[in-house]
Amino acid sequence: MTKRDVDIVVISDVHLGTYGCRAKELHKYLKSINPKRVILNGDIIDIWQFNKRYWPKSHMKVIKLIMKWIANGITVEYITGNHDEMLRKFVGFELGSFKIVNKLLLEIHGKKTWIFHGDVFDVTMQHSKWIAKLGAVGYDSLILLNSAINYFSIKFGGAPISMSKKIKNSVKSAVKFINNFEQIAADIAIENNYDYVICGHIHQPEIKKIKSENGSVIYLNSGDWIENLTALEFNDSKWALYSFEEDPAFYQNSKNNFEEELEEDQILESKALFQNLIKEFQFGKNIIEK
Repeated sequence: MTKRDVDIVVISDVHLGTYGCRAKELHKYLKSINPKRVILNGDIIDIWQFNKRYWPKSHMKVIKLIMKWIANGITVEYITGNHDEMLRKFVGFELGSFKIVNKLLLEIHGKKTWIFHGDVFDVTMQHSKWIAKLGAVGYDSLILLNSAINYFSIKFGGAPISMSKKIKNSVKSAVKFINNFEQIAADIAIENNYDYVICGHIHQPEIKKIKSENGSVIYLNSGDWIENLTALEFNDSKWALYSFEEDPAFYQNSKNNFEEELEEDQILESKALFQNLIKEFQFGKNIIEK
């Protein structure tokens, strides 16, 4: 396969080390591009829920590919998120073409661009971190249950569904949170005369113009690699939203292999399914008691 040249790629919310991470698909995507600059916009490794007993080869392949890019001199910038907040201790660290930062302020083709993860706008992160961690446990458990449901759905000729996406899109408070998040990011960007603001965190891929009484800005969100399988790409002087599921070079051609890969993962997961669920809920209980 001929690799596509990409000036800049922005990826966020991969959550390596969790059951919901779609590392196989991400690895296929990363192998298909030839980027000049890579921005990892937070929550790449899920340190909150990291379990040394669950680290599949597909997750390590993603890390190895990124390390190969760094070794080849490709600029890779890791912006810290909330699930990998431990890395904030190392902000400023640089090694060759790799560095760890909390945010980026770039001028791209004459346009001022503000890039950060976005958890700073999350009230639960600021005041009740245990609630956010408990929510992450519940989210990962839902993804785990979702994978089991999709396994049987595909077995009987159905199509995979995203339970978390359906719930998020149907609950008014979730929709309101997303809209507020986008508006706050846009308002601050407009106040600072930025042309673009790029976030992650809310797992909601988007490119749109947001206006206020003080002006307008282009808001972008790279989405995630759990539900949406999306990234942002900058090419030919413009930003575009990449979707793995809409890429005919991959998703349509890999349908025959999808069931086989899902079954392979399911065998690994089913051995520890109930034990993991019990441990996750026990972890949540311990957080509340503390």
